Amino acid sequence: MGRGGRHSIWGDRDFAKLWAGQTVSTFGSHITAMAIPLAALLLLAATPAQMGALVALEAAPVLLVGMLAGVWVDRLPRRPLLLAADLGRAALLLTVPATYVFGRLSIGVLFAVVFATGVLTVLGEIAGQAYLPGLLPAERLVEANGALGTGASVAEIGGPSLAGALVQTIGAPFALLFDAASFVFSAICLRLIGRRERGVTHTAKAAAMGAHSGVWSEIVEGLRLVARHPILRALAGSMGTFEFFGNFIGALYALYLIRALHLAPAAVGVLVGLGGVSALVGSLLAERIIRRLGIGPTLIGTLASYGALGAVIPLAGGPPVLVFALLGAAQLLGDAFIAVHLIGQVSLRQAVIPARLLGRAGASMHVLERGVGPIGALLAGLLAQATAPRLAIAIGVAGVVASSLWLVASPVRGVRAASSAQDTPALAEVAGEVS
Repeated sequence: MGRGGRHSIWGDRDFAKLWAGQTVSTFGSHITAMAIPLAALLLLAATPAQMGALVALEAAPVLLVGMLAGVWVDRLPRRPLLLAADLGRAALLLTVPATYVFGRLSIGVLFAVVFATGVLTVLGEIAGQAYLPGLLPAERLVEANGALGTGASVAEIGGPSLAGALVQTIGAPFALLFDAASFVFSAICLRLIGRRERGVTHTAKAAAMGAHSGVWSEIVEGLRLVARHPILRALAGSMGTFEFFGNFIGALYALYLIRALHLAPAAVGVLVGLGGVSALVGSLLAERIIRRLGIGPTLIGTLASYGALGAVIPLAGGPPVLVFALLGAAQLLGDAFIAVHLIGQVSLRQAVIPARLLGRAGASMHVLERGVGPIGALLAGLLAQATAPRLAIAIGVAGVVASSLWLVASPVRGVRAASSAQDTPALAEVAGEVS
């Protein structure tokens, strides 16, 4: 592929390797996302509060190590960090089937595994978002993120459905073996990438400077950019609200569908898989939609529409066949909206953040967005146990709709293209002052 970006992203062999590893790894992660909650529910009789705690512990590492991970990502080459995150998660996941075989599996073991893998996931996500701009120019980011989103959607189609079947045939603990293998495959693909990361020498200098400036001053530098940059501030506020209330839904979704709506685990997997079909369509159309409508209006419209469709979840009722049809229709429509939104949002972020601050500013946004997720999950579990899961999910849906208001009240609504966002004089001035 030429540097000018005139050819398809699929002609770039190094990107294709990254895409293959990420897609297979995401496929496996969808299996784990289903298998661990189902292991807690079906094998350990977890309570709603414990289910909320499980989700909270998975997300809690964002608060504990997110900022520090951003400093590491800016000081060090990103690919070795990605390799360490993949191989570490593979090893950790193997402890679940191992403890099950020896009769030692407990809710405490699941808590420990999701927390430890969560630490490595934070490092991997921050490093991954900073690594892509080191491989590709800014004008290719929407296309590349769309391709990664397409792979993730394909994984979402097959992963949850396979997970439900695996849980019913070989058991939830052994289903995790597939995710462990997927992380190993991802590491192999990363190792095979031949292109040197752009900015590696600059990153090495940053590592040397960091020894004198201190970790805290580097963390503050990333936070300052997000706080002062109106686009980054709005994106962080919007996604933080989305994550907080989205965890009301995510923490209780499997429990609600199985216990309140009486669906089988395999049916839950199929529903999530239907969402993957929708997300695949959204990923394939994302670049075209963003180019036609502009990235700002697209971000606002897709987020609000996704939240509105979520109202089907707490309103669903009746025979299981009807419930499945209603939830399936919502998944088929809603996940396309959120796929387009996430592709546009991460592309805009990558284009706006200066190269030398990609790790720290990205980590700051990651913490501001994801750090509230554990609080939402815990509150959802406690509220569901005190009242009913349906009420907690309804509150979550209302909050997701409200998250789009951050973007409406910001310069995001007027941004037409990600690659030109940093050229706006006022925004460029903020970025220049910080960097």
